[in-house]
Amino acid sequence: MIDRNALPYRPCAGVVLLNRDGMVFVGQRLDSTLEAWQMPQGGIDPGEDPLEAAYRELWEETGVVRDAVELVAAPDEELEYDLPDDLLGKVWKGKWRGQRQRWFLFRLTAGDDAIDIQTAEPEFRAWRWLDPRDLPDVIVPFKRDLYARLLEIFAEPLGLDAR
Repeated sequence: MIDRNALPYRPCAGVVLLNRDGMVFVGQRLDSTLEAWQMPQGGIDPGEDPLEAAYRELWEETGVVRDAVELVAAPDEELEYDLPDDLLGKVWKGKWRGQRQRWFLFRLTAGDDAIDIQTAEPEFRAWRWLDPRDLPDVIVPFKRDLYARLLEIFAEPLGLDAR
């Protein structure tokens, strides 16, 4: 039995990518058979600045380069989620209990042709634009609370009524 409390959280950067119509990018993971979508995110390397990690993850997962986006918001708040019991010890070689994430909101200043998920190490098998209010409904259940909190944090730049 793995002691969840003995494991640290994996440092991570996440990206809310907004298009000109106020929709957000979501991708369907290659390694999942679930009908689950997520926004670009990934680990922060030791010594790496979280914003630099966000730009890197955006490029690695979507092919979108830094010059094709503008930074809209970068709150200091860190969000955490725990892996469910059935994934604990299996994901990330069993080193982490979940993730501690810093999120950044970018606006895509280029067109959809700037997005190419067929990257060097693809993470997504499909992508689409989604109304931000629908994010909690399409994400895996263990990340729903985190995505709901993101909607609160980014309510103003997303044009949502703060609840």
